Amino acid sequence: MNAATIEHAPGQGFHVDVDGHRSVLEYMLSGGRMVITHTGVPAALRGRGIAGQLVRAAFEHARAEGLSVVPRCSYAAEWIQRHPEYADLVAEG
Repeated sequence: MNAATIEHAPGQGFHVDVDGHRSVLEYMLSGGRMVITHTGVPAALRGRGIAGQLVRAAFEHARAEGLSVVPRCSYAAEWIQRHPEYADLVAEG
């Protein structure tokens, strides 16, 4: 991904605009937990690591805010399997 900046809409999600396309990670807050519900990257941007960067941003935010994370989105659930350094944040849900 180029030097695009991931932006956070508190309580809603993260997004980044690259080459005229928006990629998103959506979440809900529930009882001290960030529930990741959707990660979406347009087909034109797939394979560039953008989804992973969005999920990492969400986990970093959760860590900074003292939140646990419920990865309901299939991509986020797979991502956490490849990044055990964030496993301490994962909660059942």
